[in-house]
Amino acid sequence: MRPTTLSVGYIPLIDAAPLIVAQEMGFAAEEGLSLDLKPAPSWSSVRDMLAFGRADAAHMLSPVPVATALGLGGSGVQFAALSVLSMNGNVIGVSNDLAARLRDVGHGFGFDDAEKAGRDLIKAANGRLRIGVPFPFSMHAELLYYWLSALGLPAPQSVDIRTVPPPLMGAAIEAGEIDAFCVGEPWGSQAVEHGGGELLLPGCAIWSAAPEKVLAVRADWAEQEQALMGRLIRAVWRAGRWLGTADSPMLASELLSRPEYLDLPSEMLERALTGNMVISAQGDARRVEGFVEFYKGAASFPWRSQAEWIGTQLAARTGLDREAAQRAAHGVFRSDLYRQALDSTSADLPGASSKQEGGLSVPTAVASKVGQLILEKNQFFDGRVFDPFVK
Repeated sequence: MRPTTLSVGYIPLIDAAPLIVAQEMGFAAEEGLSLDLKPAPSWSSVRDMLAFGRADAAHMLSPVPVATALGLGGSGVQFAALSVLSMNGNVIGVSNDLAARLRDVGHGFGFDDAEKAGRDLIKAANGRLRIGVPFPFSMHAELLYYWLSALGLPAPQSVDIRTVPPPLMGAAIEAGEIDAFCVGEPWGSQAVEHGGGELLLPGCAIWSAAPEKVLAVRADWAEQEQALMGRLIRAVWRAGRWLGTADSPMLASELLSRPEYLDLPSEMLERALTGNMVISAQGDARRVEGFVEFYKGAASFPWRSQAEWIGTQLAARTGLDREAAQRAAHGVFRSDLYRQALDSTSADLPGASSKQEGGLSVPTAVASKVGQLILEKNQFFDGRVFDPFVK
């Protein structure tokens, strides 16, 4: 039987790995699928490819389907997030000039203390900070707004947030168009390799369990093509499970490095997959546990509480009613469809579909299908907790 071909839009990033691995390692073929992976130049292009039917599914920024449900941006087509493709994986980088000023105020580039890094960044700023993010509705932007606002620099009001496509972030900082950026790997590392800046902080230091990208489809397609959708979820889940094994980074980085995908040296790509980051052109290295996660701790489960956190954050900065936004966001991350698709597999699914976000200071066992699920640390840097059950 010939496989069913699904077109999938994506941006060349480390966190597109589950889609690339699903196709290249045969997990899609096991489900009778062939993934026609279509690279796009920007996140708005990915969104529009999906909205207007030029793609069946997409590698999508986690806030985009929530923003669309709230009527923010887009064409009005509603999306469903079938699974989380990746947790974390972002870096915050600064220009060489700003890095020097950070050192002048005593910053040591420890790469693990979000509060100190943020306070020193604010102190070292020479006027209004210009910060690049890949898209207005992105976890990059939400992490920055949360981080800086918590430290006394109201964002976005007091910073200049500029949209820069991920592959162009390094060029933008080298040209002096921005002072800092928050971007997914490997584009922060590329900026370091080209000598344009240094890395200040991993995104996971701000929120240790941030849902970064999701596997998205049109909401009507999810309802009309449930059998096909289930096959897609299973293929991508198996790819994420493989990526979660200890011996996967070398082969995965070689797959991703191919010209048709990221077209960058595999050694650079392997940094994010192993958490062994190089933060400066001088070769300063830092080890980051959980830099990016594809499988461990139910990383791909689309928690409704994640969507609700995103919804309340978007509402707070756009003037929408927070409770209404939380309700609308609740239905975007489709934990019900994820459960349905993986019911026949060995996946150990959590018993609940919502949880406190920021409430786990250590890995914690939770009720689950098999009874062996341990959720990883889930904390915001300032200790706050988002409880979706408290309105």
